[in-house]
Amino acid sequence: MISTLRKSIRQYKKLSLLSPLLVIGEVIIEMLIPYLVGVLIDNGIMKGDMPYIMKSGLILLVITIVSLVLGAAASYVSAHAAAGFAANLRKDMFYRVQDYSFENIDRFSSASLVTRMTTDVSNVQMAYQILIRIAVRAPMMLIVSVIMSLIISPRLSLIFVVLAPIFVLLMAVIIKAASPYFPKIFKGYDRMNQVVRENIRGIREVKTYVQEDAQTTKFKKSSGFIYKLFSTAQKIMSLNAMVVMAILNISNLAICWFGAKEIVGGSLQTGQLISMFSYSNSVLNSLNILAMIFTQLVISTASGHRIADVITEKPSIVNPRKPLEHVTNGEVIFDHVNFKYDPADKNLALSDINLNIKPGETLGIIGRTGSSKSTLVAMIPRLYDTDSGAVRVSGHNVKSYDLKTLRDNVAMVLQNNVLFSGTIKENLKWGNENATDEQVIAAAKIAHADDFIREMPDQYETMVEQGGTNVSGGQKQRITIARALLKNPKILILDDSTSAVDTHTEREIRESLAQDMPDTTKIIISQRIVSIKDADRIVVMDEGKIQDVGTHDELMKRNDLYSSIAKFQEEQKK
Repeated sequence: MISTLRKSIRQYKKLSLLSPLLVIGEVIIEMLIPYLVGVLIDNGIMKGDMPYIMKSGLILLVITIVSLVLGAAASYVSAHAAAGFAANLRKDMFYRVQDYSFENIDRFSSASLVTRMTTDVSNVQMAYQILIRIAVRAPMMLIVSVIMSLIISPRLSLIFVVLAPIFVLLMAVIIKAASPYFPKIFKGYDRMNQVVRENIRGIREVKTYVQEDAQTTKFKKSSGFIYKLFSTAQKIMSLNAMVVMAILNISNLAICWFGAKEIVGGSLQTGQLISMFSYSNSVLNSLNILAMIFTQLVISTASGHRIADVITEKPSIVNPRKPLEHVTNGEVIFDHVNFKYDPADKNLALSDINLNIKPGETLGIIGRTGSSKSTLVAMIPRLYDTDSGAVRVSGHNVKSYDLKTLRDNVAMVLQNNVLFSGTIKENLKWGNENATDEQVIAAAKIAHADDFIREMPDQYETMVEQGGTNVSGGQKQRITIARALLKNPKILILDDSTSAVDTHTEREIRESLAQDMPDTTKIIISQRIVSIKDADRIVVMDEGKIQDVGTHDELMKRNDLYSSIAKFQEEQKK
């Protein structure tokens, strides 16, 4: 985990090294101040030597200012380095996610990825800033304080030798008791974020079904889980303060008792005793800070592992060494394809799929829910890879193609495609960022989106709200179809992407596609017979297998599943 995260420091290495150096200088000067104050008391104040007091006071003022400057510089440098490190972590995670296949994405929920890029990175950022500043300052304070105490009074310094191990032992017990709660807390954050995201994205459904109370209860449950764990961990960690105060008071009492005896015996002066009190506080405070550092490191370690998991996740689908960079036509062949989402699963999602789709052919796919229709077409642009068998496009295995080349030539429109914040034109240009206005309008006309777009206040410059909430479901689907058409693909896959469009408009879209894109292979998945009945061939799928292939008339005569679906839908119309 550490080696993975360390790579994200990059350009902030110099600042990360400069911060500890500034801290060391600050601490050394700061720890000299109690010693000099003690000397000032013994040689100046106790003797009434005003010139000495003035001279020593001026020296103290100068080194105090120097210490403050070094401290401020260390704070600025460490904050800058930590913020840059966090920015690199977010960038590295985001870039890695862009390379994920669907298989990789399935391993991380979207809510978990958001938590890792926000809460977890913030925890690691705080821990890193602590490591390059406070984690240097506290040990240095401890070491210098002990050295100065030994210089002043070796006998009184034995108090620290006795109390410090006791303090460390008690802190270790407290940290060990609290540390198991933090990994569970972050999983709780994932669940809570999932609840919040689902509620916000589906707020219209929540209102429609009057589920506000149920959603509130769901949120309280996930939030309460985090509260319960966090409060338990904090109760344990709050014992730190009790231990610190107890050890500090014991230390001060011991210094008072044994220090008074040494003063009476003449082996210690008053100023030196006051200095010992300062160093006693510094020693115990540094130990307390170290305890808090360890606590933060326990929290950030859990976060660090979660971040490293994202960065080290290897994309299951990568480019071949010498990829093909040209797709000549839209021929698709499935050759004994088998696939399952999880290697541990016993049942295959796709089983022995054999299918030859000719260039320019229109192929319909229908089947019961869960028959793996979407999984089948996801193999063509390599959103998933086969477990065995091969998928070939234009005579070549899809694994031989450059991924960008393949996916630019295979346009896929899903039922729940997403629109992004921006104008309609900007959304359409996701299909081709270099498309001219004429090409954008032409694609919109084929998808029968041009008419309703022109009725909008700003037409193609109309802003789309996040998720496309200011357009209807049918309008959103037509925009996403137009977006796919701008890629000018060899293969066009419509995965139930006209389900929100009325049948009349849907027929016009099919006719436009047939007329304007005759050489493009068109694969249409639908639950409606009317959407695919005019296709050149129709594939009937059931339980991950191809049950039958034929025209509408052929399937009506020989396939019971297809004919039963057709008859049921026909009766529903009546």
